Amino acid sequence: MMPYVDAAAIEAARQIDLLSYLQAYEPGELVHVSGSTYCTREHDSLKISNGKWHWFSRGIGGRNALDYLVKVKEMPFPEAVSQLTGTPLRAYTAPKAPVMPKERRLLLPDVDSSCDAVKAYLEGRGIHPEIIDYCIEKKLLFQTSQYKNALFVGYDRMGKPHYGALRSTFSRFKSEATGSDKHYSFSIAETPQADTVHLFEAAIDLLSYATLEKYAGRDWKQEALLSLAGVFAPKRQGVVPVALSRFLEEHPQVTTLRLHLDNDEVGRAAAQGILDGLKGYTVLDEPPTRGKDVNEQLQLQLGLMKKKEEWER
Repeated sequence: MMPYVDAAAIEAARQIDLLSYLQAYEPGELVHVSGSTYCTREHDSLKISNGKWHWFSRGIGGRNALDYLVKVKEMPFPEAVSQLTGTPLRAYTAPKAPVMPKERRLLLPDVDSSCDAVKAYLEGRGIHPEIIDYCIEKKLLFQTSQYKNALFVGYDRMGKPHYGALRSTFSRFKSEATGSDKHYSFSIAETPQADTVHLFEAAIDLLSYATLEKYAGRDWKQEALLSLAGVFAPKRQGVVPVALSRFLEEHPQVTTLRLHLDNDEVGRAAAQGILDGLKGYTVLDEPPTRGKDVNEQLQLQLGLMKKKEEWER
């Protein structure tokens, strides 16, 4: 901690001339030279006259007693002000530097050069091979070396990965890579000026919707597709997922949102939270027409629906 005095005390100290100070507090130090000129007993070349002082042998001077105490007596500035004004010194604690949040360091697992297990798994869930190959080519989808998990990667606008969703190709396991930032969840935004974004709870739902669009003869890359990396039932109204907030900030041309969240309590609550929380957009709630989620809708449409527990999310 450092001592300090306030601005008012400093200004008051600057109004005290050296002659008045020495006459009041150190009269024995004053030596009259002639007329209105004085010197100090300690320094005979330090002359005081007309409200100013100058120490000729050192080439320094000043206008007041404060300058004298600091420059000649080498007194610390706060103590000099305190001595001249009687203002007590205060303890000053320098403000702590703001703690900047550490950037999350994404630790993606090692990946295989082949994605055969991931391809077989996704095709088994109805995802069209063209869409799978597209994701692999764009480095959105990988196969981990260990366990052969599907790895869905999300990037920032500079192409730096910030998010990784893991999904087992043979069990119920699902997780996120260490250091994942949900602001940058898995997405496909091939058309930069697209004014519509479709929202999904998980990457596989996103790919399922793209597949449904392809089978319907529509261009599945024409509009933006965004996975929210999971949703929750908000405890307060108007909660917008961080992935969506970031996407809208970076895509100001978007005017319409189409929600394809699950047909369950959590999915419906999350959809309502987005409907309540976004103003100035056209928001359409379009849950799956069949099944719990978009992938179940796809599998039912293709006749691939297996035991629910086999593909349980």
